[in-house]
Amino acid sequence: MSQHRPPGGPDRPAAVPALPDLPEATVARLPEYLRALHNLAETGHETVSSEGLASAAGVNSAKLRKDLSHLGSYGTRGVGYDLALLIEQIEYVLGLTQRRSVALVGVGNLGHALAGYDGFATRGFRIAALFDADPSRVGEEIGGLVVRHVDDLPRVAAEESIAIGVIATPAAAAQRVADQLVAAGVTSILNFAPCVLSVPDGVDVRKVDLAIELQILSFHEHRKASLTALPATGGSTLTALPGGLAVNDPQEATGT
Repeated sequence: MSQHRPPGGPDRPAAVPALPDLPEATVARLPEYLRALHNLAETGHETVSSEGLASAAGVNSAKLRKDLSHLGSYGTRGVGYDLALLIEQIEYVLGLTQRRSVALVGVGNLGHALAGYDGFATRGFRIAALFDADPSRVGEEIGGLVVRHVDDLPRVAAEESIAIGVIATPAAAAQRVADQLVAAGVTSILNFAPCVLSVPDGVDVRKVDLAIELQILSFHEHRKASLTALPATGGSTLTALPGGLAVNDPQEATGT
C-alpha cells in the first residue's frame, strides 16, 4: 500500500498541500538539500539557517531560499528551518515516502559495484532484481540477490512492482535493454551506458557518463593551466587552436 501522503501529522498542518510543479533545476538540487539535512540531523541539529544549509549543500543561500519557497517552506526568522519538517517535505516531493524497487540490468564490474552499494537503501530505494544476458552470469549471487536472465524481466518487474531500471551494460546492448525495460512497464531509467537512448513519451531517462564528467574536468584543468601560463606583462597573445585557427583571448581558446 502506498504511503504517499502530504507531510504533516494531526498536530502539524501540511506545508505542501499538493505536489508542486517545480523547475527542473530545483528538482536537481533537492537531493543535495536532503543529504545535507540528514547529515545535520545526525549530528544533533534540530534547526538550520538558510546560510548554514546552503553552505552544507554547496549552493548560495538566495538560490536555496527560492527553491524551498516552491515547497511552501520559508523558515522562521531568527530560528531557521525545522530539520524534521523540511526533511519530510522534501522526501514527500521526491516521492521517497515509499521505498522504490529498482531493477539493475548488467552485472559487469560497474553493475557489481552498484548492486553492492549500501547507499541506495538509506536513500529510499531497494535493488529488487539483477539481470544479465550472459548465461555465465545468470545464477550468480550478489548482495543476497541471484542474477536472473534478462528475459525474465517482465515477470519479475510485475512481481516486484518495479518502475525504475538501471542500465549498466555496454553501449551496444543498452537500447535493446531499454526497450525490454519499457515493455516490462518500467517508466524511469538511469543509464550508465555511454550512449543516447530512444524511449517513448512518458519514460524518463537520466544519463550518467563518467567519461564525460572527466572530460569536463579536463577542460577546467586545461583552462587553469592556460591562464597560469599567460605572460606577466599582459597584452594580446595569440593562442593556436587545432586546425590552424588562432584567437587573441586565451579564454576564447578554452570556450569561456
